[in-house]
Amino acid sequence: MNPKTTVSLLSLGLLAACQSGQKSQPNIVLILADDMGYSDISCYGSEVPTPNIDRLAENGIRFTQFYNTARCCPSRASLLTGLHPHQTGMGAMESDRGEDGYRGDINRHCVTIAEVLHQAGYRTYMAGKWHLTRFRAPSGPKHNWPLQRGFDRFYGTITGAGSYYDPTTLCRGNTYITPENDSLYHPRSFYYTDAITDNAIMFLKDHEEQSSDQPFFLYVAYTAAHWPMQAPDSVIQKYVGWYDKGYEPVRKARYERMKKLGVITPNTELSPAPWKWEERPNKEWESDMMEVYAAMIDCMDNGVGRIVDKLKNTGQLNHTLIIYLHDNGGCAERWLNDVNPEVYHGMSLKSFGPDDLQPRIWPPMQTRDGRPVICGPAKKPGGPDSYALYEMGWANVSNTPFRYYKHYIQEGGISTPLIFYWPDRFKDHGVLRTQMGQLMDIMATIVDAAGAVYPKTFRNHEIYPLEGVSLLPVAEGQTITHPPLFWEHEGNCGVRKGDWKLVITGHHKMDPIPFKKWELYNISEDRAEMHNLAVKHPDIVQELSDLWYQWAHRAHVIPYPH
Repeated sequence: MNPKTTVSLLSLGLLAACQSGQKSQPNIVLILADDMGYSDISCYGSEVPTPNIDRLAENGIRFTQFYNTARCCPSRASLLTGLHPHQTGMGAMESDRGEDGYRGDINRHCVTIAEVLHQAGYRTYMAGKWHLTRFRAPSGPKHNWPLQRGFDRFYGTITGAGSYYDPTTLCRGNTYITPENDSLYHPRSFYYTDAITDNAIMFLKDHEEQSSDQPFFLYVAYTAAHWPMQAPDSVIQKYVGWYDKGYEPVRKARYERMKKLGVITPNTELSPAPWKWEERPNKEWESDMMEVYAAMIDCMDNGVGRIVDKLKNTGQLNHTLIIYLHDNGGCAERWLNDVNPEVYHGMSLKSFGPDDLQPRIWPPMQTRDGRPVICGPAKKPGGPDSYALYEMGWANVSNTPFRYYKHYIQEGGISTPLIFYWPDRFKDHGVLRTQMGQLMDIMATIVDAAGAVYPKTFRNHEIYPLEGVSLLPVAEGQTITHPPLFWEHEGNCGVRKGDWKLVITGHHKMDPIPFKKWELYNISEDRAEMHNLAVKHPDIVQELSDLWYQWAHRAHVIPYPH
């Protein structure tokens, strides 16, 4: 049976059950982590303990060949709409590049999960990072902010990155706030990861008190572990000394653990490391950064546990589908580490008042109490006056055993853990599924689970057909033939059909397509993409490249901005 037919039949069956009065619609919690690699949680190989995420995996389903779209904005667009990012206008980041696929603002030919579920009787809540519009000024326009795209309540940030102690573009609903003037949330000390968790739990509490007769959709979009490397010192102390010996001991230990766990096959090779630890100029600072990175993951995992506990305490856990995944691979970016501390000389800084907003997204910035925020090795990472990126060496560890990073279409840039947890539905626990899939499948899966209807039109706009397929049958042990997967971001292009994957590496910027020659890999035999078979199989290269260009024209990748 065609997978899309399966989705349709299941959805109709669940919808009929809802209409007949049966309580069949589950609650749905979608948890997205930021800038984390395939091996960064312990149930996928990490040394960083993530016991709460692990418990979801132990009592749920883990997917081993699921993919994002290599970058934050495109991944979030695809995740929330069930379309390829270019179809939503988010093929790149949040700037208008003059072509329909690259507007930096999600369009009205797509619907969000929240908009679809709202029509199916759900209450909809979001806590965390939005990053789906180029319009982020406090005065608007706000047509693509969360409340205007289907969410009943929102707490979080409109843009993509910023201090964990004083987030830029922090909002409650449609209104900019600061950690000091928020009327509903007054923690003893503010840390954004904890704030996301606390507000998600607040929404659950209010839902239980005010709307318990309705199912809910909760989207929790953590910024952990996206730069800057910042975390509470009490958590950082747990990891002091863990990374003093550098990249390779950690990476090799992850590699062996991943094979034992089964999240990679025994024949998967370990790709070459980009740097040698003994040649690095700032070893202590680099090991400090990874300690902070581990602490950031720790804080996020603690938040996941607290959300699960809240669901359990309100009797909702068994009737809730929880989905956990990442938006892209580990991040090799380093440019902010090069900001010269001398730029702060002569600056006259005053403390912020309760209503004062951070004037900048990127440094130079200041803390709320008037200290300059220092980038790179000149400042020990972790505190509110530091701003650091953990760079290529540790990103390579995050992406063990794969090549490349965020931005790129090699496995290191696009491979993500995917965990499904739903006690009422899934009878198999702790199992692995090797079926390939991509972010568009999340919308299809949620529509299927909720018995919702994906619309052909919405608010007088034609809606592009859903691109994904439901993974509920796969979670329950069925085998489906998934349609080919496609990618393009900043000229990094790829297509996967079955076990064959074709990829082109771009240049970290917007350039004409194509850039170089296609590379061909057999993923079942060479997941680390170590052996290019393009010369050996020109017929497969031709077939897959033809498919890619057909998709690129259909999905608004082409015309490409110049």
